[in-house]
Amino acid sequence: MDYNEASELRKLKLSELEEIHNEAYECAWAYKEKLKRVHDDKKRKRTFEVGKKVRLYNSRLKLFPGKLKSKWMGPYVIIRVGRFDDVEIQDMQNQVKQVVNGHRLKPY
Repeated sequence: MDYNEASELRKLKLSELEEIHNEAYECAWAYKEKLKRVHDDKKRKRTFEVGKKVRLYNSRLKLFPGKLKSKWMGPYVIIRVGRFDDVEIQDMQNQVKQVVNGHRLKPY
């Protein structure tokens, strides 16, 4: 085989391989976008209002599981709702304030 022919054949195979790679990348990207859209459609968007009562999920119970222990603490009163789903809550009994992520709250 001639060296020029071999180099042309090699370049052709490399370009075919690059096209296959790009096609696989586009298919994976489309699949991820579709999966993200489905997930976002199923996700419930909760809106919290200042003055409403909520319950707070106690994530520490995962370390010390108990069958009869409630995973939700509260009630708390919402003081402030931030732009990025951060919520400032206040305990009704001892007036302690804390800022938590909105996905850890549910209406009372």
